[in-house]
Amino acid sequence: MKPETKTAKRVVILLNGEPYRGEIPAENAYVLCCDGAYSWAKNRVKIDENLGDFDSLGEIPVPPPRKKFPSEKDETDGELAVDRALELGATELLFYGGGGGREDHFLGNLHLLHKAKEGGADAALVTNGATITLCGTGECKFSCGKKTVSLLPFGGEAHIMNMRGLKYSPADLRLCYGSTHGISNVAEAEEISFRVEEGEVLVIINEEEV
Repeated sequence: MKPETKTAKRVVILLNGEPYRGEIPAENAYVLCCDGAYSWAKNRVKIDENLGDFDSLGEIPVPPPRKKFPSEKDETDGELAVDRALELGATELLFYGGGGGREDHFLGNLHLLHKAKEGGADAALVTNGATITLCGTGECKFSCGKKTVSLLPFGGEAHIMNMRGLKYSPADLRLCYGSTHGISNVAEAEEISFRVEEGEVLVIINEEEV
């Protein structure tokens, strides 16, 4: 059998958390559906591939999975999807359905943002209430409008400089791991930006405008 040569730069990953209520921008994207997410997504978006252990789904999904994973495994179905997306050559990952549901899975989904970035892909977790991204060292820019924005260190302390467009924009900011300093800032411009000098920063942009 010849090895697969399919590539996909933009991959949408559907997760089995709280069903996402908004529109899923799947145009020009490869859509991976994780196990039970099929129950809320099957009639809303064209699924290119189903994957997982299917321990939480009472039907055979369409298209049929390429491989059925054991229910007792180290990785979540979401992590398997990230591995598959990176295998396809993804440079952008969008997660939907990863909010709500079990808190342990939600926290695990945040770690998938780190895994994606380590694999060379930008990633965002879109829930019904917010869009969550992870910034590593370098310049970070977001077009968000006037919304509540929270910045949290991920995995350790983070150092931010040159903040612009936010109500509270110190020139030099250290976010300490274990502190809530950075919660509930407010975007006052269409675009916000900052530079991460050290560490990783979770950027949480709430959907409701202030």
